[in-house]
Amino acid sequence: MSTTLPEKPGSPESPGSPAKSLDVSGYSITRPAWVATASKRAYDLLSTVSNIALWSPNAIRAQYEDGSGPWAGAWFTGRNRREGTEWDSRSQVQKAERGAEFTYTVLGSVPVPIVRWRWTFTPYGQGTRSAHTWQLLEADPVLGTTYAELDALRDQTAASMEDTLVALAGWIADNPAA
Repeated sequence: MSTTLPEKPGSPESPGSPAKSLDVSGYSITRPAWVATASKRAYDLLSTVSNIALWSPNAIRAQYEDGSGPWAGAWFTGRNRREGTEWDSRSQVQKAERGAEFTYTVLGSVPVPIVRWRWTFTPYGQGTRSAHTWQLLEADPVLGTTYAELDALRDQTAASMEDTLVALAGWIADNPAA
């Protein structure tokens, strides 16, 4: 498991005060898990974005736009929730390597990528080591306007990632033929 705490270089601001320019470069989380399936199957399950609501406590739905699929450049939309708030998102697949990696970025309020989500799949024993990574790319008011808000987002995201990985591993164990 790895979580990187953000550095606040030269910032005299307290964690709860508004920051003029938030440095998000240190906001990154990786959570690994072992799943009882081949790496290509794990990839297929997760790159089919409409599946994510089966495991994630924050995803309501997702679907590829215009019948596209899991390849670099494909777009998909999603509906998410956190703390009673729901919102829509638009994401673009950055890397789609079957059995190895599925990475996408999420657009922010100024339609630039603000978050990168990455899944990697490595054969391990009779299954796969799946690592789930979340990384902030740009500051955006929709994520928070203070370091305290970004810290809370990071902590909530870490808990959600852990819940997602546990649910995914359980679902795979309960559905070996799916």
